[in-house]
Amino acid sequence: MKSDHPNGKQSPSEDSPSSLKGCPKDGVVESTSMKGCPKDGVVESSSKKGFPKDGVVDYFMVYKTPVFKRYTPNLPYNPNLKLRARKLRKAGVLSEVLFWQVVHQGHFWGIDFDRQRVIGNYVVDFYVKSLSLVVEIDGSSHDGKEEYDRERQTILESLGLKVFRIEDYRVKSDLDAVMRELEDFIVREYSVPNSSNK
Repeated sequence: MKSDHPNGKQSPSEDSPSSLKGCPKDGVVESTSMKGCPKDGVVESSSKKGFPKDGVVDYFMVYKTPVFKRYTPNLPYNPNLKLRARKLRKAGVLSEVLFWQVVHQGHFWGIDFDRQRVIGNYVVDFYVKSLSLVVEIDGSSHDGKEEYDRERQTILESLGLKVFRIEDYRVKSDLDAVMRELEDFIVREYSVPNSSNK
């Protein structure tokens, strides 16, 4: 599959096998048999851990680099934090709003971001389910909480998640550079399938 589209959408290459005709959008390449596959042939069950064994390659493109999806099923969830997450979404912290304007509705390479997502006993700023990626924007509320932030990140990473941290002032002053850094991080961390899932 090839793509030069800024949002990472694919179109089949001329040398694609005929069995790939009708592939769904967003760069998903399917095996010839789709029996039992939910929505557009993408398997999202707990048996899927980023690189299924049935020949389905689930990825999208960032520039000309394939980025492999990695789902982490059954993340812990504290329902007592649901109201707090809702309040944080409504609070409208400027750096989070600016970042959200760039990534919501798949504007950033077609990637779906959740805002103020509850994971375990934490509410993370942004979460990308298809990559098991947490994006945290560190503002003044994090001052003096470095130890807490390190412990929190260690726990999130122990769940199989990756964490990308951004300074609040950088989002406000140089958002373009921040988004390029996030692109680079995604390409670097997700450009090969999980070796444990091969």
